Amino acid sequence: MSTHFATDAATLTGRSLRHIARSPDTIITTALMPIAFLLLFVYVLGGAIETGASVPYVTYLLPGILVITVASGVSYTGYRLFQDLQGGIVERFRSMPIAPPAVLWAHVLTSLVANVLSLAIVVAVATLMGFRSGAGVGGWLAVFGVMVVFTLALTWLAVLAGLTAKSIDGATAFSYPLIFLPFLSSAFVPTGTMPGPVRWFAQHQPVTAIVDALRAIFAGEPVGAAIWIALGWLGAVLIVGYACATLAYRRRTS
Repeated sequence: MSTHFATDAATLTGRSLRHIARSPDTIITTALMPIAFLLLFVYVLGGAIETGASVPYVTYLLPGILVITVASGVSYTGYRLFQDLQGGIVERFRSMPIAPPAVLWAHVLTSLVANVLSLAIVVAVATLMGFRSGAGVGGWLAVFGVMVVFTLALTWLAVLAGLTAKSIDGATAFSYPLIFLPFLSSAFVPTGTMPGPVRWFAQHQPVTAIVDALRAIFAGEPVGAAIWIALGWLGAVLIVGYACATLAYRRRTS
């Protein structure tokens, strides 16, 4: 059964990736907004922002921009899944000897590949803008691992949105709060500069832990508790998102 599922998931993932290859504007569009934020905050607002860090502002900023990249990119998963449901392709798959979970996992794996490409583009642009990292190979692998888990967690939320939405707008609108959340974190400025209630929220929401962990890894410094807090949040979101999306798919196709 596992071999059957893996083969089906690989085949359906290949189908989705071919669609993206024929329309690469998905990846380009996903990377454009984070790059625009990089340019805006580094070259326009960066001179007026005091972080207290000893690194260039682009280096301080990049972890939060990576979070925004994924938050905006996963919305396309909800969009593509909603289109498949409306177009009847999912019903057609159900009439074929295809492992049911493979349909959802194909969208998830497609999202993972597309977002990794978008992240690579954003990191390349940031490097041209002066981003530098003291992380070694192990550090970069750790960053990659965190971003993979982050992408999977948000993608399952996107799958849930695609399954339960009544319109295209509904399938993608869930990502707007996710894109906004980094602005209420340590992504752009230290949380200590924020007023009381905002500071409390920023210090205890998951994006701050993720950004702080990535920032420490990039700097080659001890990560401390931030990485475990980040992984705890991501693990919880991943488990809940996967469970709810699987249940919604069963109800939708029953």
